[in-house]
Order: sequence, then structure tokens, then C-alpha cells
Amino acid sequence: MSDPEITAIRAQIADRTRATEIPQMRRDYDARGLDFGLPSDVKVEPLSANGVKAEWTSTPGADASKVILFLHGGGYVIGSLDSHRHLVAECGRTAGVRTLAIDYRMAPEHPFPAAVEDTVAAYRFLLSSGVAAGKICIAGDSAGGGLVVGGILAIRDAGLPLPACAWCISPWVDMEARGESFTDRAATDPTVQAPTIRFMAETYLAGADPRSAHAAPHYGDLRGLPPMMIQVGACETLLDDSIQLARAAGIADVAVDLQIWPEMIHVWHTYHTELSAGKRAIAAGGAFVKSKLGV
Repeated sequence: MSDPEITAIRAQIADRTRATEIPQMRRDYDARGLDFGLPSDVKVEPLSANGVKAEWTSTPGADASKVILFLHGGGYVIGSLDSHRHLVAECGRTAGVRTLAIDYRMAPEHPFPAAVEDTVAAYRFLLSSGVAAGKICIAGDSAGGGLVVGGILAIRDAGLPLPACAWCISPWVDMEARGESFTDRAATDPTVQAPTIRFMAETYLAGADPRSAHAAPHYGDLRGLPPMMIQVGACETLLDDSIQLARAAGIADVAVDLQIWPEMIHVWHTYHTELSAGKRAIAAGGAFVKSKLGV
């Protein structure tokens, strides 16, 4: 690897103790997120968004009339507001808008489609709060990146107006882990491997159809969906998930910007405090959001 910053982060990841039980996996993931800290100018406001635990974050100058609804990653099994707060706040800062992050229900306690239902509930909350659909971006990483598109399909199915755009960071959309990148990228991806993906998919679906459009949105009818930005690292086992999603969107005449970032790993944006490429990727996403929300 030619980027010394990503090399250093790879070393950090290699030194981690990897838990195998879900409760400890959750604690470890949240602790790593909290370790990044939060800039002093970030304002955090907890709330209930139609019964879904959530929080607003904002930075000085954020346009309160425009919102990123953020859906965290973690395979629908781990992850929380704590694990992603530093990333969510930075996404909002670069876009110049408020962010609403939700703590959607997770498996195994609440399997599919609980996360989708909570996404729609939070979106309804924004609309009922006076935020126009055309001033909302739905964004998310990993499982949350897939939930972005699955959630928009559910929003459309509910007869609601669609958001202005979608920002998918290293999205997971294939519940069957069929992509060739699970093989040819296995040696380069330090965090995501096929057995883990299959375990999380089985836990999340709990017997549901792995090709349901709300869980695996590249199987859905994407016609009429809003413009989409997809960012994925070249070293990811989930690389083919992004390519499949972009292909499905393109075939459906959805405007899609697929970015494959050299040398980058799964959700490298997480490390933006120490990784220049993470800062640049968030800046690119923020510029995309600004262009679609009219910030």
C-alpha cells in the first residue's frame, strides 16, 4: 500500500481482539466509535422520532431546513448512535445541514423488516416536522448503506414523497454474498469476510426471503428513485455489492455516481480524523448532498 495512513489503520485493525458473541461485539463497536471523540462545536439533541430512538446533530451554520437521515452500519446486528456519532456529525458538517441519526431496532431481537419499518417511521417524522422531502438526503454505511435504498423503496411503497438523494457508503445489498469480490478481495479486506456476512444475513433475515427488495434492494424496481452516490473501497469484499447496486440503478435510469476509491477499506470514512482519504470522501459526499438539496 502506498498510502501510509491507511497502512497505519490496517495495523490498528490487525491488533484488535475480535469478539464472537453479539453482546460483546456491540460493546466493542460502540467503544471504538466513542474513542474518536466529538468536536466541541457539535450539538447533539436526543429525541424520539415516531417512537424510534434518534438524535439530531448539528454544527455552526447548519441549515435547519435540510436534513441527512443517517442509517448506521453493523450488519443489522451491531452498531448504534454511539458507534457512528463522529461520522454522522462530520457528514452533516460537510453538507452544511442537520443530521438525524436513528437507532433502529436490530437482530436477533428484532429481525427484518424492523430496521426498514423504523427508517420509514423516522422519515415520516421528518415530513410531519415540516422538512420537505426534497430537502432530505438518506445516507448510511455498510448495512445502513443497503438500508438507504431498501428504505427508499419502502417509502415509495407507503405512498410518501421520495427524498432528494441517497448517499451509500460501502453498502451491503447482497444477502447471499455471491459477489466475486468475496473471493478476490478477501486477502485485502481487513474487516469483512463472507462467513461474517452470511452469519449476519441469517441473523437479520430470520428465514425471510434473501432477495426481498427491502433487504436486497438491487433486486427491486429502482425506477424513479432519486440520484444516488455510491462510495466503496477498492480493497473491499463488498466491492461487487456496490457494482451490482450501481448497475441496477443505471438500468433503471437512476442517476448514479459510483466511486471506487483506490487502496481504501470498508467504510474508511470512519477514520476521517486520521485518514486524509476519509476526509476527502466525506467532502465528496457532502458536495453531492449540497448539490441535490440546494444548500
